[in-house]
Amino acid sequence: MATELHETIFMAKQERHKNLFLNYKNLNIFPVELLKDEGLQFLERLYMKRNSLTTLPDNLAQKLPNLIELYLHSNNLVIIPEAIGNLARLQSLDLSNNALQVLCPEIGRLRSLRHLRLSNNQLKCLPPEIGDLQDLETLDVSMNQLMSLPDRLHRCLSLQNLTADHNLLSHVPRQLCWLHRLNQLSMAANRLTFLPLDLGRSREMQFVFVDNNVDLKGLPSYLYNKVIGCSGCGLSAQALEGGLGEMLGEELSEALVGLPAEVKVVGSETENVVPLEELAMRTLHRIYHRRPTELSLLPPITLPRSLRDLLQFPLGHCHRCSQAMFTIIYPKLFPLRDTALAGVHRRTTVSFVAYCCSSHCLRTFDLQG
Repeated sequence: MATELHETIFMAKQERHKNLFLNYKNLNIFPVELLKDEGLQFLERLYMKRNSLTTLPDNLAQKLPNLIELYLHSNNLVIIPEAIGNLARLQSLDLSNNALQVLCPEIGRLRSLRHLRLSNNQLKCLPPEIGDLQDLETLDVSMNQLMSLPDRLHRCLSLQNLTADHNLLSHVPRQLCWLHRLNQLSMAANRLTFLPLDLGRSREMQFVFVDNNVDLKGLPSYLYNKVIGCSGCGLSAQALEGGLGEMLGEELSEALVGLPAEVKVVGSETENVVPLEELAMRTLHRIYHRRPTELSLLPPITLPRSLRDLLQFPLGHCHRCSQAMFTIIYPKLFPLRDTALAGVHRRTTVSFVAYCCSSHCLRTFDLQG
């Protein structure tokens, strides 16, 4: 095997190969032949799947400076050296099925990276520097031990596919709603209790999978025309087959538990007066967001920090008229069996909870159109 490996690497150097396949070679250490002399300056793709590597050399980028794709799926990697950040041209990195417990912050220096796969490791957190990967399109962190996702993940403006199944996540960061290119979000088998109100508002978002989150009892109604998966969420099928009508009040109350803490009032259909604080926030929001070119002409406004933060990031938008909402929400429950998706997800027991800005919008909003 050693002779065959030596010949393979020798031929790659002699013929200036761009692709090198070293899968299933029973490698315990990184082959020193790859790093001798000038290394493989012309190599662009290195495949080293299904070996027994435990670490990578610090001079990897120095000897393989033109790597575009690096596949290390199914090894025994425990740590990735900081020098990984020197692979300036790297576009695809596969570290799935290893033993990683920590991911070095230098991963954020891979500014050309488009695909990062970290599934089936032992990661408990991700470095905030992942948010520096503005060209990142695919991120797979499924089957780890993550309790949260980095707050700066919303800076990955090119992100299209985010997979975080089988972790310990209790919530979806609301900032992910800012990712207007995000097409598929998969967070099945976590500990989700609610989803952001604006999730699915983007036209690009088409697929949302949140199956087997047993405490998830409500979905934003912006998802009603998307392809969703939510089997195994919410109430049991046996309970649903019972007195559904009698349970709606209790189910709605449970769904509202997931609303952000800033919600001060839950409105009812009989209330016709919106609080003054809410009206003021909506007015300020319209001024700042409809006339951005005139911000320098506006007088300075002094607000408590909590309200100033709300002004920049509302609780959500009315599902009837799309107006921003800040301190009051009017919820409306739609059992899934009464929606257009009932025939698609027959085993799903989750209900849709729509959020409106007024009693008028509450009365006139309908999922069917």
